Amino acid sequence: MHKEPHIFAGKRVILHTSNVHPQLGSLDGSFVTVEDWWDKLTGHSWMFSDGNPACLIYALRSTSMYGGQNLPVDDDVVYTKFKGLGVLIHNSEILSG
Repeated sequence: MHKEPHIFAGKRVILHTSNVHPQLGSLDGSFVTVEDWWDKLTGHSWMFSDGNPACLIYALRSTSMYGGQNLPVDDDVVYTKFKGLGVLIHNSEILSG
């Protein structure tokens, strides 16, 4: 569980990823606003957030069921805002602040 805020919490960042979001399409070069680490915001892992749409979509993106996007299945996941929606992004998908 992350104790400290994400380095980019509250800031807009650029994504660098070839990954695709099922609802939003390509994420590469997109700007998102980082809220904070998911587990810091909620008190638990995204993997145990049953029924949460952002978590379900991240689970889909992290499996081979959706093109095998090679996202790590760990808790280095941040909650972001992208085009008005809450989206989980793996920390490795962030280019810079």
